[in-house]
Amino acid sequence: MKHVRGRPLHPQTQGKIERYHRSVKNVVKLDNYYSPGQLEHKMKQFVQYYNDDRYHESINNLTPSEVYYGTGERKLRRRKRIKQQTLIERKKQNQNIYLNWYQHSLNLYLKKSTFI
Repeated sequence: MKHVRGRPLHPQTQGKIERYHRSVKNVVKLDNYYSPGQLEHKMKQFVQYYNDDRYHESINNLTPSEVYYGTGERKLRRRKRIKQQTLIERKKQNQNIYLNWYQHSLNLYLKKSTFI
């Protein structure tokens, strides 16, 4: 990682950390804390959630810990495989629906033409 410094008093150059601070602020403002220990506990919970459970769009909907520990590529391959299988199944279902509709329409047409 490379440490990058932005201009002083210019948060727009540090978008990711500012977004993180906004997320923390939103969580902290939701509850009342009656001791510093409660606030500290809530902050630890949030950091654990943010790093281990929350998917981040900017890193292909993986968690930071998956990227850091290198398990994200396996998850992306699995997602891709599932997506391909789902698309194949949908195509088969749509073809069956169309085929059933076509056969039904053909049967109706044949029944109609035999009475004439």
